[in-house]
Amino acid sequence: MLFYSDKLIVVIQFEKKILSLEKNAIYRIEMRTLSLLLALFLVATAPIFSQEKDNVDLLKIIFTKYYKEEKVIAKGRLQLLRFYCKKAPNNEEVLAVIASSDYLKKNANEIKSQIDNTVNEDWSSAYTTLFTGQNQYLKSKVNDCQSLEEFRVDYAKHGENNQRLMIVSKPIYFANQNSALVKVAFYRSIEHNNSSYLLFEKINGKWTLKDYLYEWAT
Repeated sequence: MLFYSDKLIVVIQFEKKILSLEKNAIYRIEMRTLSLLLALFLVATAPIFSQEKDNVDLLKIIFTKYYKEEKVIAKGRLQLLRFYCKKAPNNEEVLAVIASSDYLKKNANEIKSQIDNTVNEDWSSAYTTLFTGQNQYLKSKVNDCQSLEEFRVDYAKHGENNQRLMIVSKPIYFANQNSALVKVAFYRSIEHNNSSYLLFEKINGKWTLKDYLYEWAT
């Protein structure tokens, strides 16, 4: 026969067991919830991280191509090609580019959905990643980016017509992120400018420049 004190101990132990089970159940629920939230976060942000890497890769190809003939920056040497800090927004000109390419026509809806003249982004993140502990020879040619106002001041100071500001648009990714369209323009003055759209394709995880579209010069 159990005495009252014994019964009390049994009850207390039982209550502790129930509380322990409840805590474990709550813990398991919380962990499942956190795991689900983490999974959703990773799924949601994966395209962002992937696209940022793509931005770095494309910027490296563009820099390597257009700075190939430029001289390493040195004291007293005029830098003729500068890089514009902002990503140029994609405007209605993209519609004409689509019309000029059968491949782009097949992906027209996806490309058109990325036309946005209000984009206000810069290349700072991709630029920093590209030159952090790597690609230092290329960086010695590119140097820091400039605003349009800074370029105009340098242009007016030196008066060299071959001074150019390279403006790179926000990349348009399409076809399952395996194709990209990027406008590269060169600004000298109001009268002397040129540009073209570069079509890239990702093959075996590596971006390759495939074609130049809608080239013009003034």
